[in-house]
Amino acid sequence: MIKILCSPLTKLPALKWLKIYNTSALQADAMAALIVTIMLIPQSLAYAMLAGLPPATGLYASILPLLAYALFGSSRTLAVGPVAVISLLSANAVGLAHITSGLDVLTLSMTLALLSGMLMLIMGLLKLGFIANLLGRPVVIGFITAAGILIALGQLKHILGIPLSGHNLPELAHGLLQYGSDTHLLTAVVGVVSIVFLWWARTPLTHLLCCFMSATAASTLSKMAPVSAVVIAILLVSNLGLDQQGVKVVGHIPSGLPSLAWPELSWLLASTLMPPAIMISLIGYVESISVAQTLANKRRQQIEPNHELLGLGAANIASAASGGFAVTGGFSRSVVNFDAGAQTPMAGVFTAVGIALASLYLTPYLALLPKAVLGATIFVAVLTLIEPHEIKFTWKYSKHDFAAMMITIGMVLCVGVEAGVMAGVVATISLMLWRTSRPHTAIVGPISGSEHFRNITRHNVAQFEQVITLRIDESLFFGNVRYLDNQFNALLAQSPGVEHLILMASGINHIDSSAVKSLLEFNQRLQDKGIQMHLSEVKGPVLDRLKRVNFAEQLTGTIYLSQHQAWQDLTKAP
Repeated sequence: MIKILCSPLTKLPALKWLKIYNTSALQADAMAALIVTIMLIPQSLAYAMLAGLPPATGLYASILPLLAYALFGSSRTLAVGPVAVISLLSANAVGLAHITSGLDVLTLSMTLALLSGMLMLIMGLLKLGFIANLLGRPVVIGFITAAGILIALGQLKHILGIPLSGHNLPELAHGLLQYGSDTHLLTAVVGVVSIVFLWWARTPLTHLLCCFMSATAASTLSKMAPVSAVVIAILLVSNLGLDQQGVKVVGHIPSGLPSLAWPELSWLLASTLMPPAIMISLIGYVESISVAQTLANKRRQQIEPNHELLGLGAANIASAASGGFAVTGGFSRSVVNFDAGAQTPMAGVFTAVGIALASLYLTPYLALLPKAVLGATIFVAVLTLIEPHEIKFTWKYSKHDFAAMMITIGMVLCVGVEAGVMAGVVATISLMLWRTSRPHTAIVGPISGSEHFRNITRHNVAQFEQVITLRIDESLFFGNVRYLDNQFNALLAQSPGVEHLILMASGINHIDSSAVKSLLEFNQRLQDKGIQMHLSEVKGPVLDRLKRVNFAEQLTGTIYLSQHQAWQDLTKAP
């Protein structure tokens, strides 16, 4: 156990890249950090607002967490910090906990980040990186799509200047109907213009700039659009007095670096926040590892899932200790960091320094920033999370996966994010059990002139009345043996002249004890009818288990190494 716990810490990824760090990498990391810092300042303020917290907490959550991840994380280019989906989850969990506990939302957010970080650290130390597989891609895509819709709609309160609230689509729709007529015109103008500008800067502006400069330079300039919107909005407010005309601004942001303090962690509070902490840990890890793996593949680098858990866990604990909230690896920032040429996590360290300088010297100017601009920043950012092509792909490829995706989307929109994720996981597991409980089988025969056996309904193959080969394309367990037994009986009813039944086991990876018992019982029934049962192409691990219970001695037939050998022996002329 001690070895398991200590081994991740004695192989810190930071020790690998620090050994080969040079001036060239430093220059590349510094340039990437400059671009990411410019992008992160408005995002951190916006996501703090999304989490229901003071804007300064967004800056605090973008300093120490980046340093912690650089030490423990394995990705060279992942950009850690506040992200939209995790901010929404945090806001929902903290809102409910505030009602029951009466504690302020900042304390609750810090505690939630601490619990999430501790869970990730424990999972990393116990090498539980595989746990991300519990959330299949259809569930993740469905969750992110629905969450993106809820986040975008939720920002209408800032964009339109109305008292909109709600955690799901019916509540938000009711609020829009109730307060839509109270829209503050000037606020709406600021918000809508900001949305149009930010959306235009994403693609049309990039194409336009490409006519005058390189694609890389054009992309870099377009990434600065949020900062441009912030600067222009602050200048308009200060010169035109928009805040005096009803446009709500961020207000006073304390200058300085975050103070270090552990959040309150009582047993009652921990038990209340533990379910959402588990959810945030899983969602945050899945989102982060997906982005990290995608970027690593482009440079043929390796991602260590357990070190990712350690890095994200350390980042969340650092955020909690410095007055922040839950963080994870962000998709858009990581892509920008990658495209800007970041070579190592030192880019994250430089970004943290940049955010720290902003916290010290820029906060007086950010006080005049309209909340409508921050709402527009979130609105445009989360729209990229909605990917219709992924939904279309899933529909074409697998109706079962599409059903799980739609259940997730429907539950997130109609009930809430936590209920949606749980429903998606339950639906995925249920559909998987349904599929495995009805294993695919096929009667196969040899293709003329070869040793290959194929489905008789798909290929022109040889058949022999006295010998039938049934290929089973699924592991056998207690949940599907009854279905398989019915398949056997139906097959025998259709083949009165059969003398030998061969079970081709090339698709069987595991047979549990219930299935072994059922096979032996079926073997006995066949023997009573004068039919021998044989197995072919049994995989080594499966065969090893069968040997433990003397399966071959109880079998009326033979276990053949290959299907071709079985066919040759049983169909040869007497």
